[in-house]
Amino acid sequence: MSSQEQRSRSRIEPVPDDLDSAQAKLVYLCLEATGGATADDLGDLLAMKQLSILSLLNTLSSDGLIEQRGEEYVVAN
Repeated sequence: MSSQEQRSRSRIEPVPDDLDSAQAKLVYLCLEATGGATADDLGDLLAMKQLSILSLLNTLSSDGLIEQRGEEYVVAN
């Protein structure tokens, strides 16, 4: 199977319309693409400060877009 075919099968869902912040969209997309990550992982991967990551995770969680499973955050189904 070619990598082009493989990529087309594993598409990322569209970003929810109610996400206005570019950083919130970035965190959401990162969680969607990776299948979940810890706050530390997100900070390292996105080169963002921990305080910003935690604030964004709190907002996304409060909006019901993501949920916490143990130490990881994942996109809510």
